[in-house]
Amino acid sequence: MKTLIIHHDDCLRHDPGARHPERPERIAAVLTAAARIANTELLPAPRAEPEDLLRVHDEEYWQGLVELEPAGEAAAERVALDPDTWLSAGSIDAALRGSGAACFAVDQIFAGQAGNAFCATRPPGHHAGTAMAMGFCLLNHAAVAARHAQAEHRAGRVAIVDFDVHHGNGTQEIFAASPDVLYVSSHQIPLYPGTGYPDETGCGNILNLALAPGAGGTEFRAAWGRQGLPAVERFRPDLIVVSAGFDAHERDPLGQLELQDDDYAWITEGLRAAADACCQGRLVSMLEGGYDLEALASAAGAHIGVLAG
Repeated sequence: MKTLIIHHDDCLRHDPGARHPERPERIAAVLTAAARIANTELLPAPRAEPEDLLRVHDEEYWQGLVELEPAGEAAAERVALDPDTWLSAGSIDAALRGSGAACFAVDQIFAGQAGNAFCATRPPGHHAGTAMAMGFCLLNHAAVAARHAQAEHRAGRVAIVDFDVHHGNGTQEIFAASPDVLYVSSHQIPLYPGTGYPDETGCGNILNLALAPGAGGTEFRAAWGRQGLPAVERFRPDLIVVSAGFDAHERDPLGQLELQDDDYAWITEGLRAAADACCQGRLVSMLEGGYDLEALASAAGAHIGVLAG
């Protein structure tokens, strides 16, 4: 079956500043790469509904973001939520399209309309916690997708897999006490945000695969091959959600891991095999990090190419 590429141009309106690494050109790089891949279909992302967000985020937190978004005479300004995370005019619509893409992808896959999906949206999400924006992230799209699948499609168990160079501390915080969601993350340690050590295990549902600076494909494949992928298969999820960050690439400026495009193809093959074995191939992937445009395009292309078969 085809792979859906889900996007909306509202995601380009989020503006954290001219020199910020999380810039709109990231989406163009991914979409250009995806356009070359057969067996894909580009569809528009809807906005998430309030109930989708409130399964994950506190209502007071969400309403606070909406109220802080610059508008009217201040629309040309930006609001700093922390030194790295900003709101501009258009940020709320961008975030809503990101979570909306995640929910729409889940709906399409459970309806049998696609084999899997990739959400080409921004800003990213895996640092956003229940009531916390940080690390470029406003809403946790992977978490929203997981809870949407459980609420709307009776998915008993969801596995969230994260191979961004940074630990998804927001995803871990949201699900640390939820045995119905498995979170498996490989990431560089030490590195921002300073979490993701192996002794952080939640209620037995968290597996952190720490990689030292300079680690490359050999270490990455060993961690996932020996621990990460077997943990996913043992969990027997009804859906796999992927936080697909491409900033562990050797060219990326924000980390010191040394992955190459073939490593992203390898982990995607493993995740597709796990999805085939556990949940009829159901897999939703969403863009997290990746800040060198050339590396982002090639690595995301490798990932999407395997998703599309």
